[in-house]
Amino acid sequence: MEGSNTRLRLRVSPGASRSEIVGRYGEAWKVRVDAVLESGRANRAVVDLLAATFEIPRWRITIVGGRASRDKTVVVEGLASDAVGTRLMSPASTR
Repeated sequence: MEGSNTRLRLRVSPGASRSEIVGRYGEAWKVRVDAVLESGRANRAVVDLLAATFEIPRWRITIVGGRASRDKTVVVEGLASDAVGTRLMSPASTR
């Protein structure tokens, strides 16, 4: 599943009852995380959820835009966009 880096747009809803990938949100992906918007906890929860979903180490995921916003841009290192899309659509993309 190795490939080029993939850039994702996310719409994040913090404070959910559980962390999960909800589905498409326009051009972005809707993500719910069980962490609150405090001291970077929601950002860490987003990275944790994506790392678990893609079965890769956390260091391969970087938030490159929107650290203080619900709309984020994330780069996933070493995974092609088709592999990322397949994983995000999988019903197992919850933590």
